Amino acid sequence: MMSESLFYDTLRQAMWAAVTMATPILIVALVVGLAIGLFQALTSVQEMTLTFVPKLTAIVVVFWMTMGFMTQTLVAFFNGHVVPMIAGGS
Repeated sequence: MMSESLFYDTLRQAMWAAVTMATPILIVALVVGLAIGLFQALTSVQEMTLTFVPKLTAIVVVFWMTMGFMTQTLVAFFNGHVVPMIAGGS
């Protein structure tokens, strides 16, 4: 049976891995959203697709560029924490 401290430690490490993997996408979405919002405020252009399409494009590009990093982070988490717990039974 898994101890409470081991459960919370694994949960903490899983959340840290998730934050690490999501950070590049969230930063790019924030920067692009701010830039588009500033552009809309300066030009009084209030088109909905103007906010959606560039932000979605930037997110897809960053996701594609950081896919290797995300995979390495997830594999390292599973190989370092989950697999030993399953194999060791503790």
